Amino acid sequence: MKLYLASPFFNAYELSCVQRAEELLTARGLEVFSPRLHEVRTPVTDRARWSRETFRSDRQALDAADMVVMLYHGAYSDSGTEWEAGYACALGKPVVAVHVGKDSAASNLMVHESAAANITLDELAHYDFHTLPPKPYTGDMF
Repeated sequence: MKLYLASPFFNAYELSCVQRAEELLTARGLEVFSPRLHEVRTPVTDRARWSRETFRSDRQALDAADMVVMLYHGAYSDSGTEWEAGYACALGKPVVAVHVGKDSAASNLMVHESAAANITLDELAHYDFHTLPPKPYTGDMF
């Protein structure tokens, strides 16, 4: 099973969350594509080329994935992560929303309603990606 791990990794907290998710998922023997680990290494001096190559690489990985695991920070969120989850949803691929952080106490209804399940980072260690048991979101929403 191929999973695409959609997550921001722009600060220390986001980085700690995505690293933990990578560890939990790979320890379970799942094939994980994490954009953090597959960054395009084009020299930053050519930003337009780097941007195009990064987009193509990530979109190809999304196309090849069986599903998406999205680290969702709730009211504070990353537009790229939400784009990746929306794209997967449009392709008919399941998305599992992993609610993380202090701002995860509230969720945008478009995110949690489109998710096959809404779980926590701790639950990621045991969630059954083969049967995808539904878990509705029960917190505050906006």
